[in-house]
Amino acid sequence: MLKMANSALASEFPSELGGFLYATIDEGGGRLLSVLSMLARLDLDPWQEAAGLARMPRENAIQRLAVLIAALPGGPSARQDSNAVASRLIKLLPHGDSSNSALRDVLPGFDALSNLRAFVYVVILNLLFLAIAFGTQYLLATDQLPAQPDHAHLSVANGATPKAPPLTK
Repeated sequence: MLKMANSALASEFPSELGGFLYATIDEGGGRLLSVLSMLARLDLDPWQEAAGLARMPRENAIQRLAVLIAALPGGPSARQDSNAVASRLIKLLPHGDSSNSALRDVLPGFDALSNLRAFVYVVILNLLFLAIAFGTQYLLATDQLPAQPDHAHLSVANGATPKAPPLTK
């Protein structure tokens, strides 16, 4: 049975693995099989296997994938050499030549720096949200202040004479 039920979701893995996982192998008779389906038939988690192959040195990855291709039920097409197919497919994997992988090798704290940057962005966005929320509340509150009644105007309107304020010395 496929072990994917307990594995991490595919969205957690780099999208660079898609080209490799959706590449095809000729099963013979005009039938094509994706690498993803091949790994699933072998009861392996395709994304974990692809990520593991991407971390391996290129020659080791080719050997590992050639063994997996040869292990397929029915084997690869008689016209195909599993090493040649594996070599073609492994070229589709990101192998440490991406800038992030290179930075991880050179800078041991690269992941920590990335996490810190993400944290700072979240804090800044939260502060911006709070500033907008409090600003909106302030503007709404100042527009709703009750107007001071004009007592002199009200008295005249009722027919009464306005009273002058008392004089103080």
